Amino acid sequence: MPTLTDIKEICVNVVSDFSRTLKEEREIVMPEMHNANEITRNQVIAKVVSTVLGVAASFTLTYLGIKWLTDAMDPTKKEKKLAQAEAQKMLAKLGVKDPGKLSDYELCVAANLLDPRSVEVTWGSIGGLDETIENIQETVILPFKRADLFRNSSLLQPPKGILLYGPPGCGKTMIAKATAKAAGARFINLQVSSLVDKWYGESQKRAEAVFSLAVKLQPTIVFIDEIDSFLRSRSSSDHEATAMMKTQFMSMWDGLTTDPNVRVMVMGATNRPQDVDAAILRRMPSQFYVGMPNEDQRMSILRLILQNEQTDELNFEQLSKLSDGLSGSDLREACRAAAVAVVHEYLQSISRHSDDYGDVGDFRRLNMSDLQTAIHKVRSTKAMQSRTFQSSFPLD
Repeated sequence: MPTLTDIKEICVNVVSDFSRTLKEEREIVMPEMHNANEITRNQVIAKVVSTVLGVAASFTLTYLGIKWLTDAMDPTKKEKKLAQAEAQKMLAKLGVKDPGKLSDYELCVAANLLDPRSVEVTWGSIGGLDETIENIQETVILPFKRADLFRNSSLLQPPKGILLYGPPGCGKTMIAKATAKAAGARFINLQVSSLVDKWYGESQKRAEAVFSLAVKLQPTIVFIDEIDSFLRSRSSSDHEATAMMKTQFMSMWDGLTTDPNVRVMVMGATNRPQDVDAAILRRMPSQFYVGMPNEDQRMSILRLILQNEQTDELNFEQLSKLSDGLSGSDLREACRAAAVAVVHEYLQSISRHSDDYGDVGDFRRLNMSDLQTAIHKVRSTKAMQSRTFQSSFPLD
């Protein structure tokens, strides 16, 4: 029978053998577990990398898809590209070598640049507005050509805005064209359509680009024809986008006064000055009324229109009295109608079956009867339009 000492020795040996067995198994299993951990970590890293690449590819494809859809849905994309290409050509034509890097918005506005050399209207092309032309030359032309005369005092700074107003057809746009040719400055014939964009907030950026471009190209004149259609009186019924565009335009315009050396001027023309916003009128301190011509002015306009035409001896004083109430454009239309009547009379006088119409030398000269008939015709047309307007849109 084993004693207590033998039992203790047996237990010690069993425990020792068990411990040695566990140690050996652990030594065998640990490398396998280490290799298993290594494989799992590599797999995890590969999984993370593939996931990141997949997400990046997904975002890229989504972005490209949305961008393609946005461009496809934008009806003005083609016009924008054409405007930018036209702007680059015009800048090169004007000799603008380094205007700085222009943004896409500024390039869209630059498409409205006008080459003064392509303008055929000069001061000599405008009749009967000598006093107005003299004031324009002193107010607009002189500050751009002789900027040194306006640097000694803040009171001598040229105005930031000029308004031409008066009845339609009296020469406001012609004055603007002549100013563009004579000022020796960059001339932006701003079209309101170039400021409108379908995307929210883009119109404000384009309005800002008008002045940022003008500053880069200074000296610059920004001309807005029919300014009442764009900067008319604001009201609570205005669309939010339109109101924001007007506000941005006025804010940038007013900001020009912070730098007295900036030579940027805004010129507007309208036949409805009462519809222009009061804040805009404040920014146009120099205002010139271009009204209906009087008798002497009509005589001057008729002489100017007919100076290169083949005419008989004309009584311009009588024609001037006969054309009372007609504007400059009405007088040009009357002269055109008289010339067309001469051609029409010539065509009726020859055989209808003949293809030989002769040459210009076969036309007879314009005479008093032709002009009188044409003036009566224009006057009757204006009277009929006036009666139609009053009957369709009663004023009381």
